[in-house]
Amino acid sequence: MLYAQDRWAVLLIFQAMDAAGKDGTIEHVMSGVNPQGCQVTSFKPPSPEDLDHDYLWRCMKHLPARGHIGIFNRSYYEETLVVRVHPELLEKQKLPPELVTKDIWKDRYKDIRSFERYLTRNGVVIRKFFLHVSKKEQKKRFLERLENPEKHWKFSADDAKERGFWDDYTQAYEDMIRHTATKDSPWYVVPADNKWFTRVVVAAAIVGTLGSLDLRYPKVGEEKLKQLAAAKRALLAGQ
Repeated sequence: MLYAQDRWAVLLIFQAMDAAGKDGTIEHVMSGVNPQGCQVTSFKPPSPEDLDHDYLWRCMKHLPARGHIGIFNRSYYEETLVVRVHPELLEKQKLPPELVTKDIWKDRYKDIRSFERYLTRNGVVIRKFFLHVSKKEQKKRFLERLENPEKHWKFSADDAKERGFWDDYTQAYEDMIRHTATKDSPWYVVPADNKWFTRVVVAAAIVGTLGSLDLRYPKVGEEKLKQLAAAKRALLAGQ
């Protein structure tokens, strides 16, 4: 858990193409963190309830409390990625037709920047990671999942299908990063073909972020010190 009177919260967002290693990176890098103060939320396709609300709604429910680290495995950024590559998904979001214009992606970039600015002004430190796997390496990892029975559970037919939209996703990611990287909530574009290197870069960025917050254990007040002294005397007296 974070300290310094629990004034800060930290939000780590991970985005990537399939098979880039988000799950493994999160597990490895956060393995030394107290689980009481860390929560991972993985966002799947939106549910009917999610689609009855604005696209930020389901993510806002999982924002970290003060003194905690929240990790988003995918996030509201899917609304500028998957939904952009597959615009037919917009129909499911029940938006008024007049709001679905050619500028909808620019509007969403603007909304996300404003949302993250709001969070920053309320003590939520945001760091965003795009794990950049190459098309060649993705193919290699897909084949490994298909050939190894113990990894079959990791593979979905949709993974291969989405690979056919590689160029569209590449353009969507480039635009997303360009329009939503800010000083207070930057994007880290991390090469992901070598897992060890990915984990080192992500860990270094997180350590640097936490180090900048001047975190420290809570100060013990005068009354508490008296209680501690009394407890020590009692223990030394053999009680």
